[in-house]
Amino acid sequence: MKLQFSLLLICLGLVACGANLAHEENQLFLPIPVSNNAVTLVGDTALSFSGLLSGKSWSDVTDRAFACDLAAQTCREIAGLPDGIGRLASVAVTVQGTPYIFGGYTVDKDGNEASTPDVWRFDLANESYHSMAPMPVPVDDGVALVYEDRYVFLVSGWHNTDNVDLVQVLDVQGNQWFTATAFAGDPVFGHAAAIAGNVMLVCDGVKVVPPVDAQARRTFEGSPACWRGEIDVGDLTQINWRQVGSFAPAHYRMAAAAHGGKIWLAGGTDNPYNYNGLGYDGVPSEASAHVWNYDVAKDQFAIATDKPMASMDHRRMLVWNDKFVILGGMGDDQTVTDKVQMFPVPAASK
Repeated sequence: MKLQFSLLLICLGLVACGANLAHEENQLFLPIPVSNNAVTLVGDTALSFSGLLSGKSWSDVTDRAFACDLAAQTCREIAGLPDGIGRLASVAVTVQGTPYIFGGYTVDKDGNEASTPDVWRFDLANESYHSMAPMPVPVDDGVALVYEDRYVFLVSGWHNTDNVDLVQVLDVQGNQWFTATAFAGDPVFGHAAAIAGNVMLVCDGVKVVPPVDAQARRTFEGSPACWRGEIDVGDLTQINWRQVGSFAPAHYRMAAAAHGGKIWLAGGTDNPYNYNGLGYDGVPSEASAHVWNYDVAKDQFAIATDKPMASMDHRRMLVWNDKFVILGGMGDDQTVTDKVQMFPVPAASK
């Protein structure tokens, strides 16, 4: 059954209307502002790789990386990507205590963009990178989901000139790729996703709309749909997809994480853009502070009111000590931020 959700502040059982999740408990900052960065967590250390610096031009696409010790409340710069080439819209995950960085796209001075196939394993102890088998089909602005602390599922995303519906899976243990059942929704980029057990939730993003005639150009529009994908535990190449809801309007580049049997979606914007925060429609995009969750067992959504800071341009959200953590991104007025947002998970989710 398709559920419809308004972005009005309607409370659905998690917290009282008008209440915020909580005030931020820290004032932690990255060494410099960065957005559209790949992030992951290893123990108490939150990591950020590549992304966009505050100038927001092609020359501000960076290869730099940072590490934040959340327990000590300190951040520092670490070794950047090994090829020295800046990227946007990469994704990072941690498998068996080791970070992995996937894909992204490069931008040159003429605005040409190219998806990159690179996959690196990062050794935090000595800040070194090691090449893994490259993506069979390079994608950027996608999502990466870890299953059984071994398999990384890359769902949809952008490949050079268009979205793809592919689900590409890396077996980290064998360093081998295989494909799973294609994504059942419209192929998208800038979507948000997380996984709880063998259930993944993939929401929103941007779809490509073909031109209406030969003289027109294609357009990019939000794709308001959330899809539940259940991995067949006996055959990892099989995923059962079904649509479970939609937000109206669709949101783009939200932060997402799984915690307490729920999948959480936070921030983003309802006006999609390329990378500088200016919408495809020419209107500056505005960041959101909304937080939603999806209860995997109950198969239902709820609105959990706002997080302390409106933000967008995220790759994912981290969970540390019953707190959500968001590194960088864009805040009000499309400003790239150095803020490390840290706020408690609502008690109802624990």
